Amino acid sequence: MARRSVPLTLALGLTVTGLAPAALAGPGQQALAAQVSDQRPIYLDTAYSPQERAADLVSRMTLAEKASQMNSSVSPAIPRLGIAQYGWWNEALHGVAREQLVDNQNATVLNNTTSYPLSLSLGSTWDPALQYTEATAISDEAREVVKDNKFDLDFYSPTINLARDPRWGRTDESFSEDPLLTTKMANQFVNGMEGKTPEGKLPAAANGYYKTLTTIKHYAANNSEYNRLGGDSVMSDRDLREYYTKQFRDVIKDTQPGSIMSSYNKVNGVPAAASTYLIDNLARQTFGFQGYFTSDCDAIWTIQQRNGGRYPTWIPQGYDHVPNQYERHALASAAGEDLDCNTGYHDAWSYANTIPTAVAQKIKTQNDTFNENDVDLNVLRLFTARISLGEFDAETAVPWIQQARQRLAKGTWVNSDANDAVTQTPERLALARKVGAESIVLLENDTAANGSTLLPLKVPASGAYKVAVIGWYGNPPKDQTYLGGYSADFTAAGQRNIVSGYEGLKSAIEAMNPGATVDYLKGTESQRGALVPADVAATAGYDAVVVYVGNDHTDAAEDKDRTTLTLPGSQEALINQVAAVNPNTIVYMETIGQVNVESFKDKVPAMLWSSFNAQRRGEALADVVLGTVTPGAHLPFTWYRSEAQLPPIGDYDLHANATSQGRTYMYFTGTPTYPFGYGLSYTSFELSKLRLNKTSVDANDTIRVRAEVENTGATAGAQVAQLYVTTPDAPAAKQRPIKRLVAFEKVALAPGESTHVNFDVKVRDLAFYDEAAGKWVVDTGRYGFELASSATDVVQTRYVTVSGALDAVPSVVTAKPVVAGADEAADIAQRLVFPVGATVDPQLTVSLSDDRLFGYILKGRSTALPAGMTVKISSNRSNVVRVDSTDTIRAVKPGAATITAQVSYNGEKASGSFVVYVK
Repeated sequence: MARRSVPLTLALGLTVTGLAPAALAGPGQQALAAQVSDQRPIYLDTAYSPQERAADLVSRMTLAEKASQMNSSVSPAIPRLGIAQYGWWNEALHGVAREQLVDNQNATVLNNTTSYPLSLSLGSTWDPALQYTEATAISDEAREVVKDNKFDLDFYSPTINLARDPRWGRTDESFSEDPLLTTKMANQFVNGMEGKTPEGKLPAAANGYYKTLTTIKHYAANNSEYNRLGGDSVMSDRDLREYYTKQFRDVIKDTQPGSIMSSYNKVNGVPAAASTYLIDNLARQTFGFQGYFTSDCDAIWTIQQRNGGRYPTWIPQGYDHVPNQYERHALASAAGEDLDCNTGYHDAWSYANTIPTAVAQKIKTQNDTFNENDVDLNVLRLFTARISLGEFDAETAVPWIQQARQRLAKGTWVNSDANDAVTQTPERLALARKVGAESIVLLENDTAANGSTLLPLKVPASGAYKVAVIGWYGNPPKDQTYLGGYSADFTAAGQRNIVSGYEGLKSAIEAMNPGATVDYLKGTESQRGALVPADVAATAGYDAVVVYVGNDHTDAAEDKDRTTLTLPGSQEALINQVAAVNPNTIVYMETIGQVNVESFKDKVPAMLWSSFNAQRRGEALADVVLGTVTPGAHLPFTWYRSEAQLPPIGDYDLHANATSQGRTYMYFTGTPTYPFGYGLSYTSFELSKLRLNKTSVDANDTIRVRAEVENTGATAGAQVAQLYVTTPDAPAAKQRPIKRLVAFEKVALAPGESTHVNFDVKVRDLAFYDEAAGKWVVDTGRYGFELASSATDVVQTRYVTVSGALDAVPSVVTAKPVVAGADEAADIAQRLVFPVGATVDPQLTVSLSDDRLFGYILKGRSTALPAGMTVKISSNRSNVVRVDSTDTIRAVKPGAATITAQVSYNGEKASGSFVVYVK
């Protein structure tokens, strides 16, 4: 099996006839291949790359067949080519939860698969390695339960939008408000799900196949639900690059995920689903993204249907009207939107039933006159993804299939209660518990007059000891337990594995002291009901009380933002009244994000917070409350005092101004309740000995930062050493962030143990985007490096002076090959199939490290390559596509060849490849 190559964003193909039925592994594909002949085609030959194979397969399809494969719900079978039905809309945000099984319907919710803590809880761990472990477990289970262990393996996860506003209805799906922390966590979600190493590479044991493919979403600037189906996220290009797309850029650079989902909203007036700027100029040409784009469900519909006139319509440049159903799909396809998630918010129109007509109508797009070659490139990227998962190859060659069947025999999984929650193994449940415990942030733990803290609870080994758990969320009915957005359904078998807060604490405390009593008190008449005075009064008689409060999808969710940060119902009053009668009150908040704690923060001695911690939440809470796990989590967001400190949620400006205090720790000028990165422990740590290896550097240097972390307490624990950078001398007019997180490391230490942490910081990573110059620049002058335990708890600062300018070197090389001369005249911007004898114009685009683009950018926007830049082109099959001494590319005979363009400039090289298919 050939390992997957690292291509550019397009492949071009050629037609080869015939199929060998025996080569189509798996009974489903064998049956579909009944009509094929005996000649082995390229797309079944593993000696070719996935891109070359996909090009061959696409070249065999009719236009109608190609269009049919561009619907996510579902892509139908094509029996004559041995192509099986495939569902693209699958979900695995915090456990495999949905599979696209039915045509033209939403994805089917799965039953009784393991539910892990949500992304915001993972962000609170500041532990990318733990995220990798969880994602690996999710992908194992995914391979076990999907159809034949080989189909429907593209998952619409993870969400990597930044949590810039806590009122956002999907805050729990995000990792953090910070681009770096989000990138580090998302990298390991992608790596674990896709079967890669933590370094982002497929191991030899994968035999060249991906385990699953992930979809980073929602691209871009999609952080408000009230206007998500067409609202306009307006911002500067600087904020777009420095903040709203930075995590997308860095995840692409670090680990190259399988796909990206475009968002519903417009960005600066243009729908994201049809934005050539976002999809092509930024993601592909500048960031180097090589996978496929999918729409949100159904973002292409929103181009035309602006939610009943609620949002302003988009009239593309050159149009005098709102695009109709054919135009909207042509505009999206030509921009690079490969897949139409065609259910959700939708009408009768999709890629499948509009693309052929759109091609026939020769619709004008921002890229070209819409034509079949645009479609070829869309479908090429989709089948490259499917081939890379092993769908078309012998099952014995795909290790992920074999491993899944060793764990769970093929055909034994059923999507009903009859599965007896078999995939919720003890190991996976234990992992859910571990992640949950590691995610709980200790916010308060006051020291009493006797010098002791309330947490961890000091449960005597014997004798009378009474603890109360109060609050509806502490012990909800199993069938009403909220596991977070995009969870599986839990029927009876799965519900048996849910452990509520009360159940977890009761079991653990009674195990420590069989004579102890742990009672549950509702506290309120219902989930949002009035207080029960008798329950509040009863808490006075307990040695300790855990007030368990929360919120759920009734307060905020996809399509619903919060309007207030106050706890819903009577829960705030419950906390205050319990604290008034029992001094040993512990508050645990399991919520979508931060809540307003100002009325009770100073009245309770101990407070804990996590986001939704899924099915083993009670065990996780007990581990922290009782000290089995020492808290080491830190807030991944700024905890504002109330919504009054925030601008309107639809305002995407980050900076403080006359009417706004700004957003996130990077720009917020107010005083929060708790800062970004904050978290207490049951032990104490000292951060010290901050050192830089240089005090003066050039803009192209790397700074080695070294510090020491020591556990100065009596308990083993973990600390997150955080490194921030400031620009203290920058003029206010430049609106530089107050500080930026540039590195962190979580270290576990025994009492008295110390260790060193080392960070290598590239000065170019400290650059800012200069809109006037159209490139990244490094400010000259002082930079402060802060060693801290939170954004405001700074221990030491050291300064370095930066001088000089960034060297611009090649970063990304992409291509849009066409037939030289002829295609430009025909307004064809890119091509899949070339005739024998054609001269291929690669239309190379070169992105420099400062984000400037040269070469072919878009129709009418070509820019000459910089003086001194050289290009060398080669072919891996010169008998199919020949490159002569002048770098002229010619299609010689039918077949597939990969063309590589190597660019040299300013002493550095970068290369990219594309596949030419000759017919």
